[in-house]
Amino acid sequence: MSDNPTDPTGAADAARAGRPDGPQHPDGPDRSAPTVTVIVPVHNTRRYLDRSLGSVFAQTLDPHRIEIIAVDDGSTDGSGAWLDEAAADHPRLTVVHQPASGGAGRPRNVGLDRATGDYVFFLDSDDHLGPEALARLIRMAEEHHSDVVYGRIVGAEGRGAPVDLRTTNPRVSVFDSPVYWSLAAYKLFRRSFVERHRLRFVEGRLLAEDLPFGIAALLRAETISVLADYDCYYLHGRDDDSNASRQDMDWPAYLAYIDTVLTGVAAEVPPGPDRDKLMVRHFHGEILMPFAAPYLARDEAGCRAMREAARPLVDRYLTDGVLAALPPGLRLRAHCLRAGLDAELAAVVRADSGPGSAPAPGPPRIEDGRAYAAYPHFRDPDHPLPDALYDLTSRIAVRQRLTGVQWVGGVLHLHGTATLRAVGADRVELILHRSGAHLRVPAAYGPDDTWHAALDPATAALGEPLTDGIWGLKIAVTAHGAATGPAPDAADATPSGALRREAWLVPEGGESATDTAPRVVSHGPAGPTVAALFLSSPHRHLHLDLDHDGARRPLGADLRGATARSRTGRATVDARLTLPGCPADADLQFVLRDATRCVALRTTVERAAGDRYRARSRLRGGPPGTWRVALRLTAGGLRREIPVRSADGKGPLTLKVPG
Repeated sequence: MSDNPTDPTGAADAARAGRPDGPQHPDGPDRSAPTVTVIVPVHNTRRYLDRSLGSVFAQTLDPHRIEIIAVDDGSTDGSGAWLDEAAADHPRLTVVHQPASGGAGRPRNVGLDRATGDYVFFLDSDDHLGPEALARLIRMAEEHHSDVVYGRIVGAEGRGAPVDLRTTNPRVSVFDSPVYWSLAAYKLFRRSFVERHRLRFVEGRLLAEDLPFGIAALLRAETISVLADYDCYYLHGRDDDSNASRQDMDWPAYLAYIDTVLTGVAAEVPPGPDRDKLMVRHFHGEILMPFAAPYLARDEAGCRAMREAARPLVDRYLTDGVLAALPPGLRLRAHCLRAGLDAELAAVVRADSGPGSAPAPGPPRIEDGRAYAAYPHFRDPDHPLPDALYDLTSRIAVRQRLTGVQWVGGVLHLHGTATLRAVGADRVELILHRSGAHLRVPAAYGPDDTWHAALDPATAALGEPLTDGIWGLKIAVTAHGAATGPAPDAADATPSGALRREAWLVPEGGESATDTAPRVVSHGPAGPTVAALFLSSPHRHLHLDLDHDGARRPLGADLRGATARSRTGRATVDARLTLPGCPADADLQFVLRDATRCVALRTTVERAAGDRYRARSRLRGGPPGTWRVALRLTAGGLRREIPVRSADGKGPLTLKVPG
């Protein structure tokens, strides 16, 4: 239905009077009350409304559980008329028309004052929802009593997502998760929580109007949840480049506004590591963001006004912890603002604003095992800037893919690609980690960053066999020289001055693409042992388990058999299994066991392709009783008894010998 800015339901007055659930119903609760109110501010977005509102109409959640409030904020492109026509076909759509207010804050507040749902969701009118978004978000909120639920946000049409949420979690903290990096409104909020804390948006601002709302919500919420396994919200860029975040601004006024916002943050969070974590996000997103092309475009008076507006924020909130956590480009900006180095600040901004300058102009400089960003004035005696401002060693990570994992005989072959981001690579090694031990296995490194390593458990320990136990597999990538000496910690440089980084190996395709079956492998003079690959939980890192006792990952998991008796009374035992890597001279023999006795049977073995074996035995007689059947493997010093299970796998195979 179409409406005007008045409030005939009294919902806003009820909320202001402390009744957070909106209008009261004298005859009891309204059974038709919606579960969620979707609030959509609209200003001259007619071309996107079919997509945006259409995504709400198409939700898999029962339409009767959805209330939509679209607030037309003085549109002049026909958006208002489109909304009125849509309301005629969709009874759950309420349209409010109001004069243009200069931003999304007032339309959202008007929607909040009218909302009657248990939850509210804010949808920008140029974005859209995944079909199951509301159903999944509400289910998460109801199951975990969430005050705020983040749905996974994905960029569309060239727009980047503010944060990549990868892990669903019913309860997170702003201090140990990335949620604080997305303070925009498009989330699900419990409405009673919003009203209890009187959360509202700043009105009349085109940019960052949602910061105080988002900050207060996250810092006061008892439960914040993340739904990352479904693409809930699609963030679009407008083809006319009219997104609010892309408009020219009065940057000194903007920074003065940010000052008031961060005063609120400081009132909520005392000084210390927790506040520093939040301030790192604000230095990225608000304080230093204007010092880019908008800064260079201004005359000297305009630049001076921006610096003067930013310096109080830098002086109050730039701790050593915040400075160290910033990337070099922002670290340099912050230092130059604090130290009054205006010419140096302009040079850094200019270096980042040229074509092809992200994340820094030119490749990093490698010295003494550390990497330094290629910004102006590095070690320039006329511009004394500390090396630490340029240091990006901790930010250079291994970019790698493990594309092949294959046993050939008793040797594990690994294939992949690897390099160091922004630096490249000269050398790759496979690293085996166990209980403080670090063993290196050389890898062949070729064109297109490809590498191959062959890991032989019989010789991998400097020509000696690997000791029994669980070995973690990593890759080490070295740039600008060869690493020498003992393997250092992944965060350290090598003594030779090269930059060296390590990363866990994670096979593409996960466990389904990795041969994790236990196998027999050569283990040097001690004879064969049992080796098995497995992926750790939850990160799926590749590990190698060597276990001579075979207890952790037993051989022959698929061993199944059956017994039969001929008319003459002769019993037969027949079993099949897979034994990867089993030596050709290994011996397989059935044994029968009861509580006190063990009987070995003469056994015939056939070997087929794919390491498949069939073992058979015939008994003319034998000691009476009920016997459990096992298959004994003997290969050098390796001796195993593998229990045979029945053909259906439901229990052990037994053989009854009559008395």
